[in-house]
Amino acid sequence: IAALQKHWAEANYASEGKQRKQAFETLTAEADKLVASMPDSADAHIWAGIVYSTNAGEVGMFSAGKQVKRARAELEMALDIDPKAMNGSAYTSLGALLFQIPGFMGGDNEQAEQMLKKGLELNADGIDSNYFYATFLIDQKRYDEALTYLEKAAKAPDRPTRPLADRGRRAEIATAMSELQK
Repeated sequence: IAALQKHWAEANYASEGKQRKQAFETLTAEADKLVASMPDSADAHIWAGIVYSTNAGEVGMFSAGKQVKRARAELEMALDIDPKAMNGSAYTSLGALLFQIPGFMGGDNEQAEQMLKKGLELNADGIDSNYFYATFLIDQKRYDEALTYLEKAAKAPDRPTRPLADRGRRAEIATAMSELQK
């Protein structure tokens, strides 16, 4: 799982263009192997869901639908196994997925907010839980609320095993805060 986390951070925050697309293609195969070797691990399913949902943004519309469907299935499997795994990351990731995809692909803002709030209940001070709820609030034009959650995300403690991911997320937080202040 740690290797997949590291490879995801490298693909997401340290690669661009064709290299990024190829990295995510490789990551989906790595995620498949992980869940095959650890089918009862909620953490493995969460990371597979994260990989597939991120990859959905890298591929064309036809392939994106398949990636979204797989991401959702993996995250729902994680919730079935252990909803509290990784401090509620399945809720946060599923909520983020549901508000970022169009309705015809299963997007649902009401359900997304419920999932994101559940993720916050389980990880009130987390960088990702606060960031993704803030991005949802921005999408809903609830800017004052969003700023509160971005500020909380910015103050979240570093995760010692995820330095690249934390640097990348903090850059996203700073960008979002700057945009809101405009």
